[in-house]
Amino acid sequence: MYIVTLMSAPAARALEAALVDSLRNAWGGGDALWLAPDISAEFPVTQAPENFWDVWEEIQALGIDLVIQPAEGRRKKMLLADMDSTMIQQECIDELADEAGVGDRVKDITARAMNGELDFNAALTERVGLLKGLPLSTIDKVLKERITLMPGGPVLLATMKAHGAYAALVSGGFTAFTSAIAGRLGFDENRANTLCSQDGVLTGAPGLPILGQQAKVDALQEITARLGLSQRDVIAVGDGANDLGMLKQAGMGVALHAKPAVAAQCDIRINHGDLTALLYLQGYAAQDFAHS
Repeated sequence: MYIVTLMSAPAARALEAALVDSLRNAWGGGDALWLAPDISAEFPVTQAPENFWDVWEEIQALGIDLVIQPAEGRRKKMLLADMDSTMIQQECIDELADEAGVGDRVKDITARAMNGELDFNAALTERVGLLKGLPLSTIDKVLKERITLMPGGPVLLATMKAHGAYAALVSGGFTAFTSAIAGRLGFDENRANTLCSQDGVLTGAPGLPILGQQAKVDALQEITARLGLSQRDVIAVGDGANDLGMLKQAGMGVALHAKPAVAAQCDIRINHGDLTALLYLQGYAAQDFAHS
């Protein structure tokens, strides 16, 4: 048995009953269950439709995300999340670079690295080098003035935690940011790179070893082993090339507003919804949501 889930961006409320019924009838699905009026609905099917990706492409144009997955084991016991452009709306290193006056140069490197065009470690080292001499106080300034949470994040964390799930924030960014964001959202732990400093300014060097794609896979394996969980118990979410390893190994890997080269390698793609989509995918209805 499979579950088909349709989702609109919450602000758009663009999911129409006619579309749900049309798709359910075409695929021989069971009764539709509305998880949130005008936002999300699901229905069961006995097999995956052969034309799924053709239909997916058609309704993307309507602002609707479409996902099919096995019905068994949808409710996950652990959340493993990227930070930059996933749990927050920015890339922290790009915001630091703006403050340092090298924003355009760093943003170009970031975009190429996240799309898998550059080696992650080399790209991080180059970008951190451009921040040499930046006062450490700039980090607090950026956190206060430039960083905003991704919509749906607080509800996602609060709901999964209320149902006993463990939450880990794993980032190719920096601990100065992940510790703050983890604290705000209620993550149980966070892992990221470090920025070396001396006499109150950045030295232009990252701490070693650099945590890249493999570090996120290692986190998935180490944390599940420690908690006695299976990797099937994990829902992972990210947007960049360095997230692909964990997205492919987790029981449910979600590419959220991901770079094209990343989304193309993932079966679950959220391009319109926010982080509450991860709750609908697990079968939570809006009335089940907890609020922090």
